[in-house]
Amino acid sequence: MIILHGLLGSSDNWHSLGKLFAETFSVYIVDQRNHGQSPHSDEFNYIALTEDLEEFIKENKIDKPHIIGHSMGGKTAMNFAVKNPKGVDKLIVVDIVPKKYVVRHDRLIEGMKAIPLEEITTRAEAEVALAGYEPDPAVRQFLLKNLARDGEGKFIWKVNLPAIDQHLQETGEGMMYKGTFEGPTLFVKGAKSDYYKEGDDVLIKKIFPQAQIASLDTGHWVQAEKPQEFSNLVLGFLK
Repeated sequence: MIILHGLLGSSDNWHSLGKLFAETFSVYIVDQRNHGQSPHSDEFNYIALTEDLEEFIKENKIDKPHIIGHSMGGKTAMNFAVKNPKGVDKLIVVDIVPKKYVVRHDRLIEGMKAIPLEEITTRAEAEVALAGYEPDPAVRQFLLKNLARDGEGKFIWKVNLPAIDQHLQETGEGMMYKGTFEGPTLFVKGAKSDYYKEGDDVLIKKIFPQAQIASLDTGHWVQAEKPQEFSNLVLGFLK
């Protein structure tokens, strides 16, 4: 099983669920480029992310994994599955649809850029600076997981914030590859999320004809808000 996080997330976000899934599967939780512990790059789009995943699978000699992707990670997973339809066993896409979106998260990026890293000495100070841009404490804590300290104890971003900022429009793009994935696919949407619109189910079925669509009573961060229900859904589908 390979798990792909969303924009401004990292493999750390999936640690608890990864341990649970590891009771049944060999689990790889991957930091996508410009996130977590992965290398930084000026290139940042779904073609690059798809090729990164291809390279990771080849290097680790993984044969036909199950792939779970949330949001941006779901777009990477969908593009990979359509490009490599025989390279995936089962696909799970969390709260994202294979279409172009109006760019989101620009306010969050602005908030992260506004934190004066040279001046702050505590995470609490960083959160105060971010509060002017994001009212939800849970989202602020999610974003601040990207803070780390350098060798001198100063705060730095683990994410490549300039590259993500520059290529933010590209994270809203739809499918990069033409074709379909005929294998078993589960789309999990958050009932309170606005990432799904009427008619999206028809679009999903055109590209993923075997798709099942399930809904949980959450916002966009489905797996974080309802981890038990989410894991039950995923394990039921995979078994």
